[in-house]
Amino acid sequence: MEAWIPITIFAAFCQNARTAMQKYLKGRLSTGGATYVRFIYGAPFAFIYVLALNNFGGFSTPTPNANFAGFVALGGISQILATGLLLALFSLKNFAVATTYSKTETVQAAVFGIVILGEHVGSGAVLAIAVSFFGILLISMSSSSFGFREFLSSWTSKTAAFGLLSGALFGISAVSYRAAALSLGGEGVVMQAAFTLVCVLFFQTLVMGVYLRLREPGEISRVLGAWRIAIVVGLTGMLGSAGWFTAMTLQNAAYVRALGQVELVFTFIASYFYFKEKTNRIEAAGILFIIGGILLLLLD
Repeated sequence: MEAWIPITIFAAFCQNARTAMQKYLKGRLSTGGATYVRFIYGAPFAFIYVLALNNFGGFSTPTPNANFAGFVALGGISQILATGLLLALFSLKNFAVATTYSKTETVQAAVFGIVILGEHVGSGAVLAIAVSFFGILLISMSSSSFGFREFLSSWTSKTAAFGLLSGALFGISAVSYRAAALSLGGEGVVMQAAFTLVCVLFFQTLVMGVYLRLREPGEISRVLGAWRIAIVVGLTGMLGSAGWFTAMTLQNAAYVRALGQVELVFTFIASYFYFKEKTNRIEAAGILFIIGGILLLLLD
């Protein structure tokens, strides 16, 4: 088994745990505050991770360049906006369905990978992504009817618009992070990914800190006051991000994000058992197609 596969599954699990706890914090913080938590509490853990790799793992610290800085900024801003939109979705749709809309990022990451990095995906991966995307379509039509009117209304709703935009921004950030890590050169994939992660998190902490200070006075104090849950969000977020960054340094971002849809399995479990949210038959059928797409990708 190629290394990027278990790394991606681990990242998906950590991301689901982090997102679930962010939803919990959304009841105590604003959307901006809940978004900021993963950055300000994740950055110190990422810094410790890089120090450990350098001091105990024997990995040398890379030298950043202009391309690296540009991709870090593009990916960092895109991810901030995408995360904010995803958290805003939770007030419009249940936890599982809201997360699923954002998963259109897999298709969009493939497109952005072609445009930004000139990468291509094989026919087997295209089929796998198509099967998973059909599952997403089913979930978007989660009413009791498969009618054409329901299909149109589901994709012209505010929920769908937020979800598609969130997915696009997540797709841009994924490809940007791969581009940033690869621009560092060298053979130390783990350090390339870790160094990119720490730079991204500190950049996002700075940007979001300035935004909250200007637009939401007092919110940073509330974020700091929620430290008991926020520390866990930061740790799981950093572990998940370290996994994503490493996997995307090893493999095409579209492939990583396609396999990363296994997060939806974890999401539906959390939705049912933790948030006590109902899932109807169409949503259940959609998740089965998404799992089928993942299996096709692994068999490709």
